Amino acid sequence: MSSIKPSAHLADVRYEIRGALTRRSRELEAAGLDIIKLNIGNPGRYGFETPAHLRQAIAAHLADSEAYGHEQGLEAARETIAAQQRARGATGVAVERIFVGNGVSELIDLALRALLQPGDEVLLPSPDYPLWSAATILNGGRPRYYRCLAANGHLPDPDEIEALITPRTRALVLINPNNPTGAVYPRALLERLVAIAARHRLLLLSDEIYDEILYDGAMFQPLAEVAGEVPCLSFGGLSKVYRACGYRVGWMSLSGAPACTAEYRDALQLLAALRLCANVTAQWAVEPALAGAPTIQALTAPGGRLHEARRAIVEGVAASDYLDLVAPGGALYAFPSVRADRIAAFDDNDFALRLLEEEHVLAVPGSSFNVPQSRHLRLTLLPPPTQLREVFVRMERVLARMAAEQAAQPVAAMA
Repeated sequence: MSSIKPSAHLADVRYEIRGALTRRSRELEAAGLDIIKLNIGNPGRYGFETPAHLRQAIAAHLADSEAYGHEQGLEAARETIAAQQRARGATGVAVERIFVGNGVSELIDLALRALLQPGDEVLLPSPDYPLWSAATILNGGRPRYYRCLAANGHLPDPDEIEALITPRTRALVLINPNNPTGAVYPRALLERLVAIAARHRLLLLSDEIYDEILYDGAMFQPLAEVAGEVPCLSFGGLSKVYRACGYRVGWMSLSGAPACTAEYRDALQLLAALRLCANVTAQWAVEPALAGAPTIQALTAPGGRLHEARRAIVEGVAASDYLDLVAPGGALYAFPSVRADRIAAFDDNDFALRLLEEEHVLAVPGSSFNVPQSRHLRLTLLPPPTQLREVFVRMERVLARMAAEQAAQPVAAMA
């Protein structure tokens, strides 16, 4: 019997956050080694807990969760999401324009599937969260990357974005606060990006899953409020701010002039109906989450665990002979880079593999986020600060060995 060949659509799809390095990490663990894991943004794996009132809401509604629900989500959940979006200044938001899904990941796929024709282009940040690239490709689209360089604080250049637009461009994706860089986009930048979308009739897709995870006075500006009548699809969920990744509850809110998005809304509803409904049980947590007192600020304020983890990374980079960093203003990650003046020839995949094999630290190379010639590494802020300080001791050892090896190469060549 001949082997079964996978779809050609998968040829350009990558997800190295849980890829080859993670598989090798599991092998090392099976051999008895302790691995410090910095590869995932999964709070529950690092001792964070979902707020108790969310658990209680689910427990109280188990008997109400045994039938399929509405394809767009429970009415009470969607009403709460719509109220949040209106309070944030979104235009044209209503319950029938809210969609609840099995996490934002599922909704990104639905949003692009409803939008794209084969060969259509989507403007994506580089670095991006790789699901956006994967969903674009798997739905017949073509990613077009705009750079978010460290030299510019990991913020995009609107002029560069506009220069990438062609007659096939359909959408502009923003990730704010950003994964993997932690950049938080100022309102003036968002206004310029909205103007570009309006000029070229692009759909704005704003991944805002980290909207309340902010540090040292950084301010989150919802895109929908700036977009006004311009069509905008905003994504949020329980996974990060409410530390409830396993609940798999995300949502998207369609804002802007309803007349411009009526057909698209209907297409989203059709796709939502085809998968019947999202997980009903966990949707009962939406209303108490959004209507209740916020809980993430105790973790992100000075003295809170996330704030102190961020401090440990910032200080670790500052003490390094080899690293640079744009300090993250939000989200759960830092994106340090290796200085070219200290290690000229550098491969981020090779470094990440050596860090794992030699020092038992698992991190994600920056090239996994669609950054060409990357000198970056993504680190999660979720481990305890003391463990993060140890990570930098180990990273420095690997980088010092790499620098010494490169310094010795010319001597070896002349011998």
